[in-house]
Amino acid sequence: MSLSIWYFGEIPSPATHGGILVAPGHVVGEIRGLPLPDSQLRAPDVSDAQPPTADGTGPRRVRALVALRVLEVLREQDRPGDVMEAEDTAVTMPRRLGLSDVVERQIRTYRADMKRGVRLTDAEIRDLFRLVIRRPDSDEVFLRVGRSLGGGDLEGNWRRFVPQRAAYALARSRVRRGLKKLFGRRLGGFGRGPFSVEGRSLIFIDADPGGEACHFLSGYCEAVLEQASGRPGKVVHTLCQARGDDVCRWEGSLVDAGGADGTAAPDDATDPAV
Repeated sequence: MSLSIWYFGEIPSPATHGGILVAPGHVVGEIRGLPLPDSQLRAPDVSDAQPPTADGTGPRRVRALVALRVLEVLREQDRPGDVMEAEDTAVTMPRRLGLSDVVERQIRTYRADMKRGVRLTDAEIRDLFRLVIRRPDSDEVFLRVGRSLGGGDLEGNWRRFVPQRAAYALARSRVRRGLKKLFGRRLGGFGRGPFSVEGRSLIFIDADPGGEACHFLSGYCEAVLEQASGRPGKVVHTLCQARGDDVCRWEGSLVDAGGADGTAAPDDATDPAV
């Protein structure tokens, strides 16, 4: 049984959510690179996808790690800060989703899926994201999930001495490869500037037309920037389809020790596929 159905009951129709109408004819999971003209928009790359599910809900291409991190962050977010050793939280505090037995069991399931290399469908990820957006702290949850997945394995102080242009290039490369590895396809593209990610009808908006799920990519890109440069990074979601913009756009920059924006000189080159 879906976690969202178990906890909240009936899920709103995918055609509407929060009073916002999704454009008719929208293809679920369609990913378009920008700023290519419409005639050159790229189709999803499903080379890493597993066979479609028996119920026809689409290919399994999203790593179970994405769902696992969502539930782990929920659990951490809902865990009380100070719990006495003998305290029974089931009695002394209202039940929270992150502390439920259902979430704990699902975490174990996703860990097993990771070991077996099982991937999830877009529908499963959308249901999980919709579970999060009903919370008042959904933006913080998505940000934390993105940051946890964007943290890489680059180590060493040498990164602090890498020129900004090289650090941005490394970050773009890691974002491109990392998102494709997680979601089994290309997500969006890079626009003009040192670090500008753009996309239309991405899975985040598809799951949450209200735009809260877009914080996932903000956190992910921010963590990648920091890993690639060894310096603090800042990513701002400057355009969002939830706000009526044609595309979603995330613009990132490095921040020096004094807190000043360390944006490099504009780079006219674009890389359309993330």
